[in-house]
Formats: sequence, structure tokens, C-alpha cells
Amino acid sequence: MDAPLHIAIDGPVGAGKSDISSSLANNLGITYVYTGAMYRAVAYACITNNVDPHDKKKVLALLSGLAIRFEPPGIHSNHPVKVMLNAVDVTDELFTPAADSITPIVSSISEVRHEMVKLQQTQAEGKSVVMEGRDIGLRVLPDAQLKIYLIASLEVRSKRRFKQFQKKGIQKTLEEVIEDTKQRDLQDTMRAVDPLKKLPDAWELDTTHLSQDQVIAAIKQELSNRGLL
Repeated sequence: MDAPLHIAIDGPVGAGKSDISSSLANNLGITYVYTGAMYRAVAYACITNNVDPHDKKKVLALLSGLAIRFEPPGIHSNHPVKVMLNAVDVTDELFTPAADSITPIVSSISEVRHEMVKLQQTQAEGKSVVMEGRDIGLRVLPDAQLKIYLIASLEVRSKRRFKQFQKKGIQKTLEEVIEDTKQRDLQDTMRAVDPLKKLPDAWELDTTHLSQDQVIAAIKQELSNRGLL
């Protein structure tokens, strides 16, 4: 029997990973796993439980009591998945400025990443998946048949995030989002644990001037070229 198809998508914030991964998985009829939402869930738990995200011991103690589960999004949802934290839908709360600022802090804790990687690998066992994040090809699915590194210009990535914030009613100027995106890039690429970087065996795709449909078409063509479709 053929092995399940594993597609790992990495890249910086705003490169389009979530929307592309969700659409690609839907197009291929396979499972989408949004790993970033797991770290956001931990960040949100820190906020609601008044846990200092810099206090590793308290974050790990909090993590031990968290149950994170994905469900299909509602018809009118702006999100690619519904995130259940201890059986409560917290999806909207995961995408606030507060969660944005804390997520890189908790995701830089090696023990948190270790636990998340185990959970992510469990979700991919025995099934075909599109999984996206910051270290999917490196740690989570190192044997993925296709590793994709999505990139886009800082300006385009910031504008995408700005539009997302506007849809959610989050008040930020484009200039603030540009600066925030720069800081996220620094946090992701400079962290001590599994920093964001393009792997030697990853296929790079620049989405700056491409529509979502064009990106999906390009990925499917690459899958076809490799005999995976």
C-alpha cells in the first residue's frame, strides 16, 4: 500500500501558509493541520490564566492540563479551522493582538515545542495531510514527500495581515503591522530552538505576485512533476 501523502509547508508570517494549506488540503481531499493554532492556544491559555509566558515552569504546568482539538470551521467562519481548547471554542480569541504578541514567546520554549511536535506527528499518523507552520519540514514531518517554503515580500505579507486585522475589527495601522511583521520575522529566525529557515530539500515558492488559485495550481504541478498526483 502506498504511504500517505505528507506535504509540509513552512515560511514566514503572512506568506499565505494557512489559507494556501487549507485550500490545498480541500482541493486534494486530505487533512489540513494548522500547527500555529496550537501555539496560539497555549498563548491564549497563558492570558486567561494570568501565567507569565516567560515563566517556563508555569507555562509547562499549564500546558499539561490543556486539551487542544481541531474541528471543521463553521460556514461563516473567517478561520480555516475551529480550535477547541478543553472542549471550548476559542478560535476567535486566538487571533487577537495579545495572542499575537505572546505566541512567539511560548513557541520559543523548547519543551513546549517538543510536546507540540509529538501532538502534530500523532495527527499525521496513517493519513495524508497538509501541515503548515515554522518547522514542519525540519521537526514534524522530516520525511514529507514535498516540503514547501512559501515566501512573499515584507510589504505584501504586511498588507495581507492588515486586511486580516480589518476583517476581525482589530485596529492597527499598516505601518504598525509592517513593524510587527518585521519583529515576528526576527523572533522566528533568531530563536534558539528550531529557528525558521529554508531547508536544503525544500521547494521555494514566492507568492508575492500570485493569487491563491495560482499558488494551488503551482503546488499541484510540482506534485505532478514528482509523481505524487
